[in-house]
Amino acid sequence: MVVGDESAMIGRVTGILLEKQPPSVLVDVQGVGYELEASMTTFYQLPECGENITLHTHLVVREDAQLLYGFYSLSERQMFRNLIKISGVGPKLALTILSGMSAENFTRCIVEEDSKALTKLPGVGKKTAERLVIELKDRLEKDDSIKLVGTATPAERKASPVNDAVSALISLGYKAPQASQMIRDIDVEDKTTEEIIRAALQTSMDGR
Repeated sequence: MVVGDESAMIGRVTGILLEKQPPSVLVDVQGVGYELEASMTTFYQLPECGENITLHTHLVVREDAQLLYGFYSLSERQMFRNLIKISGVGPKLALTILSGMSAENFTRCIVEEDSKALTKLPGVGKKTAERLVIELKDRLEKDDSIKLVGTATPAERKASPVNDAVSALISLGYKAPQASQMIRDIDVEDKTTEEIIRAALQTSMDGR
């Protein structure tokens, strides 16, 4: 079933997980396939395809599209909503932030005013990082639900093709050549798609 809320119109999706190819998830809800975009933090917690799943959602309505974003926890969705309220931070960048850094570490950077660490995230420049700190610090210090967001745990899943990881990095905002180079810079043997993406993002951050 789909349960709506006033702020997002579609607040939760419960159904059968059909596909998961970062950053996209397809959930069958009583015969209707809902396509959602999700962060890598959520991907690490997804069950195997064919199993039941509940995702908390946020719907973005534009003139040319209606985009549905899915989150494993309510607190991650709240972090996403806080991020997209910041000037210059859209849904795509918000997902990139939640993919490249755990919500706990992100909260720590904001509270400790460590804007330099935030600039290591793809798409976050100095001005954006400083804006994030200024506009989110008081809010995150007072929001215990966000502080309790768990860090992403390694997915114990079957290995996915490296091409899926490259496609996911492109979806997160990287150019195709850059995404391919990021994958070449890491050891992909015996890694799942999610682990490859996390390693690539970490390598990119460390190299800056």
